[in-house]
Amino acid sequence: MLQDFSDLQPYSDVDVSVVIPRIVHSPYLPAISSYLFPGKSVEELQTNLSDCKSILDFQTKVMYPAIRSIITKTSAGLSSSGFEMLKDGRSRMFVSNHRDIMLDAAILQILLSENGLDTSEITFGSNLMQGELVIDIGKMNKMFRIMRKGMMKDFYQNSIRVSSYMRYVLLEKKQSVWIAQRNGRTKDGADQTDMAVLKMFALGSQKEFYENMKELNITPIVISYEYEPCDFLKTQEAFISRYQSYEKEPGEDLNSILSGIRQRKGHIHFAVTEMISEEELHACNQLDRNKKFQQLAKIIDRRIYSNYRLWPTNYIAYDILYQSYKYREFYTEAEKSDFLVYMNEGLKGLVGDESELRDIFLEIYANPVINVKELH
Repeated sequence: MLQDFSDLQPYSDVDVSVVIPRIVHSPYLPAISSYLFPGKSVEELQTNLSDCKSILDFQTKVMYPAIRSIITKTSAGLSSSGFEMLKDGRSRMFVSNHRDIMLDAAILQILLSENGLDTSEITFGSNLMQGELVIDIGKMNKMFRIMRKGMMKDFYQNSIRVSSYMRYVLLEKKQSVWIAQRNGRTKDGADQTDMAVLKMFALGSQKEFYENMKELNITPIVISYEYEPCDFLKTQEAFISRYQSYEKEPGEDLNSILSGIRQRKGHIHFAVTEMISEEELHACNQLDRNKKFQQLAKIIDRRIYSNYRLWPTNYIAYDILYQSYKYREFYTEAEKSDFLVYMNEGLKGLVGDESELRDIFLEIYANPVINVKELH
């Protein structure tokens, strides 16, 4: 019997006629319009919205130009690789490193569209579902709810349902799914796959490990930003977390979304990597239960590290942090000077020991270099 996923799933075309008027009349729309489309009036955006009769319309007429506008305003350019591998018609479980709350998955959608591919469904953390407009835009953009907190028993039962829903999307709806490699964004630049995420994948099927994982077509995605989204916010959070339990302030996630949108990003690269192969899954399957998932996590991490695009900021941070000239050939003195000014100005606004904050900040940028170095 088909499960009822109505409380999890994104909007469908039948919801559009009800949801679009809510977005059109949102009091926040003028501010959104003036930032994303400064050359157009809010009335023009309202007209574009009103012309949307389907989810595809919304993604192509509204979200696509909105994300392209953000990229144009805040980055030095977006590049990509590997998307040709997705043209075999398979629906895939995209397991991605996660640096920005909104942009990681949103940029993937426009790249899928530009490559003539269907957009994917996207995990939507329950902690982000704050306010009618945010929920409406998210669910119109094929985002489905995934619980971030709760009692252990409830959390486990919800994980089973989410796992079943993702399998339903992949196998029945024949659409791909995007999910981060861990619960929440990487705060230290290290990009490590959480074994618990992979175990959650398995909950929606009674099949043994090999068959269970094989039908998901797990495909790692790698996102590389020259300037880390919310780097100073992440630095402050990491510093506080060293001395006490970190509790988010009300509205902090929304602030991170807005900061990620507005912040300078430098260059951005998205890489689609090869799908986890049957041979790799067979090798995992020879191990004990926990080690199966540990090995799969390591395979995904290697895919991410080996396809990560390192920028001058990464090499500069490594050399400053370790007081070396090891990567001197990968950046200029002008680039180093620019990065130092950026770092020093940003750190002024943080609270805590200056030296410790500086090291935390540099580690965010240096850790990808360390990950790539350890592959060899």
